[in-house]
Amino acid sequence: MTKTFFEEINSNSPTGVAYKNVNLKKKVISYFANTGNATIAELGKELNLSIPKITSLLGDLIQDGLVRDHGKIDSTGGRKPNVYGLAPDSGFFLGIDVKRNHINIGLTDFQKNLVSSIEKYAYRLSNNEESLQELCQIINDFIKKLPIPKEKILGIGINLTGRINYSKGYSYSFFHFYEDPLSQVIESQVGIKVFLENDSRAMAYGEFCSGVVNNEKDVLFLNLDYGLGMGVMINGQLYYGKSGYSGEFGHMPLFQNEIICKCGKKGCLETEGSGWALIEMFKERIQAGATTLIAREGFKPEDLKLEDIIEAAQNDDVLAIELIAKVGEKIGRGIALLINIFNPELVILGGSLSSTEEYILLPIKSAINKYSLSLVNNDTQLKVSNLGEESGVIGACLLVRHRLLALEHI
Repeated sequence: MTKTFFEEINSNSPTGVAYKNVNLKKKVISYFANTGNATIAELGKELNLSIPKITSLLGDLIQDGLVRDHGKIDSTGGRKPNVYGLAPDSGFFLGIDVKRNHINIGLTDFQKNLVSSIEKYAYRLSNNEESLQELCQIINDFIKKLPIPKEKILGIGINLTGRINYSKGYSYSFFHFYEDPLSQVIESQVGIKVFLENDSRAMAYGEFCSGVVNNEKDVLFLNLDYGLGMGVMINGQLYYGKSGYSGEFGHMPLFQNEIICKCGKKGCLETEGSGWALIEMFKERIQAGATTLIAREGFKPEDLKLEDIIEAAQNDDVLAIELIAKVGEKIGRGIALLINIFNPELVILGGSLSSTEEYILLPIKSAINKYSLSLVNNDTQLKVSNLGEESGVIGACLLVRHRLLALEHI
């Protein structure tokens, strides 16, 4: 029995001929997904393939339900050609963005359209079996509620904070208590191919593809949250580094202090310029008697969350605004260093702290002007993400699509 396209790409032992056909089909699907509908002649010209070969490939993809013949189009003369394109319901990608205190989940189609509203689930990320099982249960419950067959979901992208080996599917910060890759562990429980990614890099990819990036090729995306992460785009390509761990923005050793960072070292940017640092400063000021909207009756400092401080700032809480500005100045100092090194066209601020807008943006801008070389930063734009919480989900979905359609090398 002939294998379908997706059975072919998931095959462990394809022959050289099979590899070649799979790659050609990927090229056709990528063209439709990124450019739009086309005739056989247009596809042949763009992909440098013969008319008979394109016709054969389209026949297979139509049989698999991935491509649709949309009928005749107008032409300048002679016989009208048929136009082909992706079937709207040919396949979908599930994106899961795991935060410290909640999970965002959404679904996109082949053409980057968000086909379900992004749902937010209460969740506490902990490095234990119970937290992992809860994550799998949330994923399965979401899939059951979808109005599409499960087999139409071609892949799941899961974003986690910390160090991720995306190519092998291992997480070294959370759920690393199995010998098998975490992607395989989750895949065995949800029944769909799983791809892991660092949360900041996935958010960056979402912004690069569907956010505030226009024609810029050298871009830095900064995830300002409890910790500080970064996604880097160099010459239009997502940059991973030698081992896949690039972007540890929060662990640049900028300060001479004795504060132990989450990574175990001292002096990291995160120790004074992050959501974690903001929470600790806030607790100290409350215990010293400072007035704030947060310190209501029954408030316990140990229960303080970053979201509480952000909400207070958005309600004009003086203490929250003051401390966010202090953290912003430290973050701006780190960004100034990045600008001096990378000389990027664009720096994007994302993550929960970016939602405080001018309260963090102004001190960041001030520190950039103070610490970076004016000759270097003159051409660097600074923007706030316009995707917000959607960036991680969209990035996860698009990275799955990108990896499933990536050409194989033989």
